[in-house]
Amino acid sequence: MRNRFAQVFYDLARADTLLNLVVADISPAGSIEKFRKEFPNRFVNTGVAEQIMIGIAAGMAQRGLKPFVYTIATFALYRPFEFIRVDLCYQDLPVTIVGIGGGLTYSTLGATHHAQEDIAVASTLPNLNIIAPCDPDEVEEAVRWCAADRKSGPVYLRLGKAGEPNLTSNSLEPWSFGRIRLIKKGSGIAIFSYGTIARLATVVNEKLSLEGVESSLYFVSTLKPLDYRRIDSIFEMYSQIVIVEEHINFGGLSQAIKVYAQEKSWGGKVFSFSLPNSFSHSYSSHDDILKSVGLSSENILFHLRP
Repeated sequence: MRNRFAQVFYDLARADTLLNLVVADISPAGSIEKFRKEFPNRFVNTGVAEQIMIGIAAGMAQRGLKPFVYTIATFALYRPFEFIRVDLCYQDLPVTIVGIGGGLTYSTLGATHHAQEDIAVASTLPNLNIIAPCDPDEVEEAVRWCAADRKSGPVYLRLGKAGEPNLTSNSLEPWSFGRIRLIKKGSGIAIFSYGTIARLATVVNEKLSLEGVESSLYFVSTLKPLDYRRIDSIFEMYSQIVIVEEHINFGGLSQAIKVYAQEKSWGGKVFSFSLPNSFSHSYSSHDDILKSVGLSSENILFHLRP
């Protein structure tokens, strides 16, 4: 995902001189390094000063530029939180905050680098949009949208790290900001997911099909604003919703769907599979840590079978 982001941003920036990149203690590599070398006046590395990163980007946006800020998700969102709130959200400035390693992606670096509650934190801020692409192709669409001339305010763009597969090549619908996207059509069960863990939701969908259950697969890459109109139609079409998310079970998609289902008196059932509201003290592979908290196809299918 980060490689696709870097390449798309570089390609867009060559044609759009308003695009600028501000990073915090990240060593440029690949296309980011090409951007730094070709456009040194449009690249700023603030070092370990994430608050300054946000403040510089706010000033750029007020001058009519299109700044992106870029670093590891925990340091992009948590450390400069007040600056995001006051400098960006209060003034509704079109700055894109790129957080690398959403969820437990940085599994071997410990809890300081885990962003398991970032959607909940970001959702509290007025004017802050949230996009969590499910694969590199969605990253490209999201970056193009963020870089376009737009009136909407700041964006938290939650990315994975590297090596994520493309999941949307045969999608039934295109990506669009603010829209829940139908990937595969089925009946009875609707599976929701977003971010890098969407690959697990895809596996669950495929294994259900092998068992004779043709479930529908939806990617919810825009988490704020949430597409409640589409959710209304999904409530009418399905009796069960399964949510697979790499986020704690508070303040994420699972809680939002459950609360809305209650408000609408929906008669179906919601199965949610998410991270526990606790810090991980394991240092292991990404998949192993997810499995240890029940985020595996085997566990999900076990709970879905009658």
